[in-house]
Amino acid sequence: MNTENKRVSPDRTFSVAPMMDWTTRDYRVFARTLTRQALLYTEMVTTGAILHGSPRERFLGHDDVEHPLALQLGGSDAGELAECAAIAQAWGYDEVNLNVGCPSDRVQNNLIGACLMAHPDKVAAAVKAMTAAVNIPVTVKCRIGIDAQDEDADLERFINEVAGAGCDTFIVHARKAWLEGLSPKENRDIPPLNYARVQRLKAAHPELHIGINGGLKTLADCQSQLEHVDSVMVGREAYQNPWVLAAVDDTFYGQPGPVRTRHEAALALRPYIAKRLSEGAKLNHVTRHLLGLFQGCSGGRRFRRHLSENAHREGVGLQVFDDALGLVDQRVSESSEKSKNGRVVA
Repeated sequence: MNTENKRVSPDRTFSVAPMMDWTTRDYRVFARTLTRQALLYTEMVTTGAILHGSPRERFLGHDDVEHPLALQLGGSDAGELAECAAIAQAWGYDEVNLNVGCPSDRVQNNLIGACLMAHPDKVAAAVKAMTAAVNIPVTVKCRIGIDAQDEDADLERFINEVAGAGCDTFIVHARKAWLEGLSPKENRDIPPLNYARVQRLKAAHPELHIGINGGLKTLADCQSQLEHVDSVMVGREAYQNPWVLAAVDDTFYGQPGPVRTRHEAALALRPYIAKRLSEGAKLNHVTRHLLGLFQGCSGGRRFRRHLSENAHREGVGLQVFDDALGLVDQRVSESSEKSKNGRVVA
């Protein structure tokens, strides 16, 4: 392991999961209007895209405001992963994470994602090469198992072999992935959650950082999990109901969040939207990530409808965004008060 000038790991108490087509650069900048402290992840980027795609900015570009920020890599070749980890470090990422959890057919065919749980030796070789190449943390995101694997014996075998190669941080999606018979979408919901298995993993490995992912919808859910594991990772809820992020800094880090209201969050993103438009992006490239911001608020549906019907049109600009924002009732009280179930409410 490369220990020279080893960088301090980011605080990953609360993180937003890597999600294809969702945790784009635009979404991550938006998330930063709601939370300064949460660790953000990119979409999964394959080693092939980084090594052979052009321009590299398309796959690795990010804004300073996005930190702390982790790059998730997809791949299985140890040499290529080590090269990409070094590139990620050079591009300023705070962590590089190896995807051992994605169940899609496309990545399976390239020996990427959850199918690697059947090949702990390959994951271990990759981790060993990556940690030797960089000074930033190398972490693994995995499932509790795949297909007919034993959730106890096979997961324990996987963790032991990969940890022995130098990985001390695992984020575990508390569901199996069924690569035979279920679609990627079905794999997000149908396999039952087994939080207890991840909690037992932490109890058995106090020396490792064990984070949990899967089905977490409220900050109260997250706080409950933190009694048993080291960190929580929230995926779809953080995207579909982004206002939940507004209470993260206070709840988990004891610091005030960047904004007090949803309108403040939307307006804080306005200069970035203007910048993206000046670069040639369509308005909906950014605003598609904001559709859930006013969920449950008076005018929230009108906000979503106006953006959905107009933001994709050629040549439209900030006026469409401003008009949509004007459809939301600004008199709604939007303190950072949490409801009893841990959701941030208006």
